Amino acid sequence: MGFRKITEESSLYHDLEKKTVRELLECINEEDRKVAHAVREAIPRIEELVERIVPRMRRGGRLFYIGAGTSGRLGVLDASEVPPTFGVPPSRVTGLIAGGDKALRSPVEKAEDDVRSGWEELAEHKINGNDTVIGIAASGTTPYVTAALRAAREYGILTGCITSNPGSPMAAESDIAIETVVGPEFVTGSSRMKSGTAQKMVLNMISTSVMIKLGRIEGNKMIHMQLSNKKLADRGVRMIMDKLSIDYEQAESLLQLHGSVKKAIDRAQPPTR
Repeated sequence: MGFRKITEESSLYHDLEKKTVRELLECINEEDRKVAHAVREAIPRIEELVERIVPRMRRGGRLFYIGAGTSGRLGVLDASEVPPTFGVPPSRVTGLIAGGDKALRSPVEKAEDDVRSGWEELAEHKINGNDTVIGIAASGTTPYVTAALRAAREYGILTGCITSNPGSPMAAESDIAIETVVGPEFVTGSSRMKSGTAQKMVLNMISTSVMIKLGRIEGNKMIHMQLSNKKLADRGVRMIMDKLSIDYEQAESLLQLHGSVKKAIDRAQPPTR
C-alpha cells in the first residue's frame, strides 16, 4: 500500500459552522482524547531513540530539533525550556525552524520547501557524529526537514522524526521514526491541533527522560534549574528545606550563599563514604 497522508483526510465532523460553541468544544475534546493513546502506541520507538541519544550526549553530543511552521515552533519551544529547567547550556538542545526566528511569529513564504537550508543551518553548528537530529513534521513530507535528515544520515549522524503519517518520506530518512497516528484533524488539515499536541507530548517525553538520565533531576526535583525569578527561587528554597530538613530561613541562606539548589545541598551534607 502506498503512502497515505492521514493528516489531510477529511474531518469526521461536518457543518462545523452550524454547531454551538458547546458542541464545538466537546467535539474537539473528544478528538484530543485520542492523542494520548496514539502517543502511548509510539512509546517503544521513543524509548529506542532516547536510549541512543543518552550515551551520545554523555560524550558531549547535542540534540537538534528541526521543523517548519507549527512543528518548528514546538521544537524551538522545547529546546528553549531545557536550559532553565535542567540547568544545561543552551547549546545542548537546539531548535531550528524553516525561515529562522522570524518564522516563530509569522509565516515565511516557501521556507519549508527549501531543500538546502536545513542542512546548511545544522552545518553552521559544526554538527558531528555524537549529535542527534530529530525532524518534526506532521505530514512527514516537509522538504526542509526531509533533506536535512537525509544529509545528516549521510554523515553518520543519528536521526529520528516525529510525524502523524506512517510510512512517510521523512520516516524513510530517519533511523528511528516516531509515528503518532492521531487520525484526521477536527478542522480538515489543521495539523496544529491533534498532531501538534502529539508532537508536544513526545518532545516533552524525549527531553525530560534524556535529562533525567543525564543526572539533571534528583528524586523528582529540578535541582539544577535556573533561579531566574522569585517563584523559582522560592521553589529552590523549599527543595533545600525538604532535602536537609531545615527551616525556610536556613534554606534561603544556603541558596543565597551557593547560588544553586544542587550546590547548596551537596555542600551542606557530609560526604558519603
